[in-house]
Amino acid sequence: MLLAVPAETRTDERRVALVPDVVQRLTAQGWEIRVQSGAGAAAHFTDAAYRDAGGSVAPDEGALYSGAEVVVSVNPPDPHQASAMPEGVLTLSFVQPAQSVDALRALAERRATVLSFDFVPRISRAQSMDALSSQATVSGYRAGLLAAEHLAKFFPMFMTAAGTVPPAKVLVMGVGVAGLQAIATARRLGAVVRAYDVRAAAKEEAESLGATFVDLGISAEGAGGYARELSPEEVARQQEALARVVTESDVVITTASVPGRRAPILVKEDVVRAMGTGSVIIDLAADNGGNCEPTRAGEEIDVEGTTVVGVANPPAAMPTHASLLYARNVSNLLALIGRDGAVAPDWADEILIGCCLLRDGKAVQGATAEALGLPHEPIAPPAQPGPDEGAAPR
Repeated sequence: MLLAVPAETRTDERRVALVPDVVQRLTAQGWEIRVQSGAGAAAHFTDAAYRDAGGSVAPDEGALYSGAEVVVSVNPPDPHQASAMPEGVLTLSFVQPAQSVDALRALAERRATVLSFDFVPRISRAQSMDALSSQATVSGYRAGLLAAEHLAKFFPMFMTAAGTVPPAKVLVMGVGVAGLQAIATARRLGAVVRAYDVRAAAKEEAESLGATFVDLGISAEGAGGYARELSPEEVARQQEALARVVTESDVVITTASVPGRRAPILVKEDVVRAMGTGSVIIDLAADNGGNCEPTRAGEEIDVEGTTVVGVANPPAAMPTHASLLYARNVSNLLALIGRDGAVAPDWADEILIGCCLLRDGKAVQGATAEALGLPHEPIAPPAQPGPDEGAAPR
């Protein structure tokens, strides 16, 4: 089973899809791993380390893809990479269909099967494959550090001979995996932390980490552990109620997102302007449009004395551990794909059904079919036998 790991082509990407430790584990399971030269360099994994782990190193893209049955990357392939892949290849990465139309179209022409970590079902059995959560852990930790770095104040309270310095007041908006890690990091640094989420279930989780939960009386519990999209009326009420809490904070960290949609605006520009001079906003949703109205992805801007940091691709800033966690997610999902020495996905498994966008070039997921203008041909799970089917004759 030949698996290829290309070098990432996104300009700000430093992660790699597999690390040497996981390569060693996969080769013991019967996978042949081929890594493009330099793919792990930015994450501090050398070509020699991959060879020592049992993998091989390809000098260029042509040698990498030759004969490959599976291609694993962090970001989706670009159209050039997709066109260079073998016919019938299986790819595994993060893919948002609306943002990857040209690559998906090229893969459909190659009759490829495309799996995306963006759509792994949030069920107990899939937790070890949930790359969204593992990378959000890195993002949340990074957000706490960025906030402390940009704030011109101490995070903790200091009692000195010159007097007492009060602790920073941090508000974390969105108590998912990234938000919880941001809370934990800010608390470790000594800040007073408040947290807000539209999901009532988040209250207990935030409080368990030492944050005070802000309850605005607006609930948006959604399916699969995600928040649903708020109505326009709910958004207006939310923004009005949050304005006071935001302007009282030294630091605001925003992490809110809805899968497959633009990130909701939680902090309007007039509220940013009303914050105290020297305040900081760390927007982890910048890549999806941002939770803060003035946010620009990958930029730091000053809005009347408040610094708004639009964090682009935050896991890439800590590539070593981000790559390690991602590689473990990959390894766990590959257990459903390679069996008995052959690439044979278990198409009866709800995890594979849930995260599959293309199967043999056919659009099996609704958003992918819509983006490509192709017929939607969903995977039908095998019929379950009835109570009398398969029973031994009496």
